[in-house]
Amino acid sequence: MSLWLDFLGAEIRYVDTPTFGRVRIAEAGKGKPEALMLMHGIGGHIEAYAKNVVALGENFHVVALDFVGHGLSEKRTDIDYLPSTYVSMLAELMDVLGIDSAHVSGESLGGWVAGLFAVRHPRRVKRLVLNTAGGIPVVSEKGRQDLRDLDELNKKNFGKPPSVETVRMRMQWLMHESNWHLLDDELIGSRLALYTRPEFQKSAPLVFGLLARHDEVVQRGELLPVEDLRCDTLFLWTRYNPIHDVAAAEAACARNPSAKLYVMRADAGHWPQYEAPGEFNAVMCKYLLTGEV
Repeated sequence: MSLWLDFLGAEIRYVDTPTFGRVRIAEAGKGKPEALMLMHGIGGHIEAYAKNVVALGENFHVVALDFVGHGLSEKRTDIDYLPSTYVSMLAELMDVLGIDSAHVSGESLGGWVAGLFAVRHPRRVKRLVLNTAGGIPVVSEKGRQDLRDLDELNKKNFGKPPSVETVRMRMQWLMHESNWHLLDDELIGSRLALYTRPEFQKSAPLVFGLLARHDEVVQRGELLPVEDLRCDTLFLWTRYNPIHDVAAAEAACARNPSAKLYVMRADAGHWPQYEAPGEFNAVMCKYLLTGEV
C-alpha cells in the first residue's frame, strides 16, 4: 500500500515552535478528548507511523512528529542532539498545539525521549508506551553483539553519500527478515529523498553522533530512569528486537513494579508499528483506553 493511502484521512502540516523552528507533524482525530504523541527513532521521520496515525485517530487526537534535525522539520546545527533536547522540543510542541497532557509513545530513540519526558513532566503524561525503546541497559551477549553489528554497519557507510543500497541495508536492520517485502521503492525512496537533502547532510553528523556518546550520556543522566516513572507504563516489545532484546525489556520493566510488558505475537524487529500494524494498533488502543493488555 502507498504511504499516501496509509495517511489518507490524516493532515500533514507544519507547526512553528519558539526554540526549534518549523516542525512537521501528521495529525488525525482532532476533537477527540485525549491526545496521543508518537515519536520516531534516530534518523527517522513520521512515515514510520504511516500505518498507525489514522487508525489510532479513531480513538485519540494523534500527533506524530519529525524531531528537530530529522525528516522535514528544521535542521538546526547550533543545538546539542541529546534526548533531553528532544524532551524540550516535545514540551514546546504540545504547548503550541494547546495540548496540556497526552498519552506519549515512541519507538527506539522516540521511546527513550517519551520515558524521559514522563519523568521530567509527570503532570503532562497520561499513559506511556515504550515501543522497542532505547535508553535502557543492554543485558545479554546477543544484545552486545547486535550493538557491534550496528557499529560495523555504520562504519561501512560513514562518509559515503546515501544510496538506495545503504538505505535498504539500514532499514533491513530495523525489520525482521520476513517483513523485508515491506521495504518497497516508495518507503526506501522517501527516506533516501530526506537523507540526500542538503540541510539534512549538515545536521546528520550531529543527529547520529548520539550513537557514539554513551559514556557522556550516562554521566549527564540522560539514560531512562525507569524506576522514577509514576504513570502507567507499557513496554511494547518484539521477540526479534535488536540490541535491546526481550531480556533487556524484562530487566527494565522489573525496575518499576507498576510497569507491564507486552511482547508482540507477530514476527517483528525494531518497527512493530509498521511490520504488524493490526496487532500494534489494537494493543495500543486497549492499553491507552483501559490500562490493560
